[in-house]
Amino acid sequence: MRKIYTKRFSSVADSKTFSSTLPLPRLNNISIPSKSDPNRSVSRHLDDPLLRIPPLGQNVNFKCYEYLLTECINQNAARQGQSVHGRMIKTHYISWVYLSNRLMAFYIKWRQMGDAQRVLDAMPEPSVASWTTMIAGYTRNGCTMEALQAFVQMMETGVSPNEFTFSAVLTACSRASDLDLGKQVHSLLIKSSFELHTVVGSALLDMYAKGGQIHEARIIFSSLPQRDVVSCTAMIAAHAQLGLDEEALELFCQLQKEGMRSNYVTYTSVLTALSGLAALDYGRQLHNMIIRFELPFYVVLQNSLIGMYSKCGSLKYSIRVFENMPEKTVVTWNAMLLGYAKHGLGEMALELFTLMKNETEIKPDSITYMAVLSGCSHGGLVEKGLDIFTSLVHMKDVQPTDLHYGCVVDLLGRAGQLEKALEFIKQMPFEPTASIWGALLGACRVHANVHIAEYVAQKLFMIEPENATNYVILSNIYAAAGRWEDVIKVRGLMEEKIMLKEPGRSWIKLDKLVHTFHAGDKLHPRKEEIFAKIKELTIKIKEVGYVPDLSCVLYDVDDEQKESILLNHSEKLAIGIGLISSPETVPIQVVKNLRICVDCHNFAKFVSKIYGRDISLRDSKRFHHVVKGVCSCGDYW
Repeated sequence: MRKIYTKRFSSVADSKTFSSTLPLPRLNNISIPSKSDPNRSVSRHLDDPLLRIPPLGQNVNFKCYEYLLTECINQNAARQGQSVHGRMIKTHYISWVYLSNRLMAFYIKWRQMGDAQRVLDAMPEPSVASWTTMIAGYTRNGCTMEALQAFVQMMETGVSPNEFTFSAVLTACSRASDLDLGKQVHSLLIKSSFELHTVVGSALLDMYAKGGQIHEARIIFSSLPQRDVVSCTAMIAAHAQLGLDEEALELFCQLQKEGMRSNYVTYTSVLTALSGLAALDYGRQLHNMIIRFELPFYVVLQNSLIGMYSKCGSLKYSIRVFENMPEKTVVTWNAMLLGYAKHGLGEMALELFTLMKNETEIKPDSITYMAVLSGCSHGGLVEKGLDIFTSLVHMKDVQPTDLHYGCVVDLLGRAGQLEKALEFIKQMPFEPTASIWGALLGACRVHANVHIAEYVAQKLFMIEPENATNYVILSNIYAAAGRWEDVIKVRGLMEEKIMLKEPGRSWIKLDKLVHTFHAGDKLHPRKEEIFAKIKELTIKIKEVGYVPDLSCVLYDVDDEQKESILLNHSEKLAIGIGLISSPETVPIQVVKNLRICVDCHNFAKFVSKIYGRDISLRDSKRFHHVVKGVCSCGDYW
């Protein structure tokens, strides 16, 4: 006798039970097969989409129950589906395995996982399809641990999993971030000869990719005998999720040449990669392909378009996509709010937030408030940001997290209220995270506050002693203050711990070719022209008031050498090649992986003013749109 699970499931709705008191609606224009003709098809003449089942006195056979359950699933008829099940219980109908599977599918669709589990428990001999339906249902509804428990129970009963079972279990491992268990399942796959099955392979590579093991994912992808759109999309998404954006785009282009038919999920993943690359031209091409191939404009795809355009610096296209969407979800509103925040348009973020609350039925979630607070931070709207955070603290539906507290610290820090930010951190109801202390340390660098920076840095060194970024920022703060002995000490600590800082680099796309520069880069084939152009620019803009900000040089050298070092910053080199390689009417769009320095920001403003060129600078924090010498940030970032 199979052991029946008595575990209660509290993660989803499971409180409903079945009894003989379930309502049994009358027959409503549904023709029931007679005993003499059991194979006759069931016909229906419904005046409405809701189903009714026959009274108890009328015989109902397998085909009728199959039809009724299928229609209840297809027509979202929850009450009628429960009535069908109640009828089966009341008449002591011995359900076939197939009908039990349909019942499970019905309850899973309505997230009534407890009822679905009870159907499985009542089956004398569940088939592999039964177990797979249950495992996939748990996974789909976010109950990953229950899904894994069901898989273990299935194995204990001696039922052998098939490729769809393995796919569902691997998906559960991925969502539960349980890579160790996933590897155990992988070993079972090898023994069961399912490893190279396309469905299983897609789930397997997705699991490894989301676990950060892209090498294993690539091995599995290359070993698949056949690749379908699911496996290809999984591989593209894997690169995009891990920030391997160039590889994701290259793989997509390669697979397109091989004749891969992409779906909306594929395009969503590629748009994510293009967002990281800030590759607007490719993004527009992809948008055109979506329209040309007449792909369904699912909300998730349109959300990705909003994100891609805003992250590539073209907020007007984000707004256009947003405004033309017939259906919007909370993710849609969040994407637009984050776009406004990234571009420093705090007032517009607040207006959109107000519109969302007052004129839609969509409730703001945790990310909504984070986006609005970020917009206030980048826009210098301190009081409005604090008011929003205060309202959030008193809400019941959304609870503030460390991310929201971090936004407030950033809000106060950018405004130069460092003491207030520090006091805010000390009064938080939980231990400050590294990101919260990091926000304050970054503000200390902007406002040159060595005293608070030292205190904050010590906190960070204890929380994450191996993070080189914290040491670099403190070193830079000391350098800006001229405390070179302290600079040497910090750099010595980094050498002892064998830490490597991420090198700053800037890039610009010209004629479908990406030009990447590091500071003082001498590897570019046109380096002589670029350096000559930078010198020419410097002479001209000095005539109209540009003064190099030598505090941006983090080395103890004389002023002449500091100015020379400034001229070799990667942002300036990218601007230089943009000027000599593109038409005067084309905006110069530069991306930097780290925060842009004050001197390069001023340099761009003067170049824009003298040459009449629009310059877009995207750094790790936000966008700077410089037009006629004026930056969209208002010199506040």
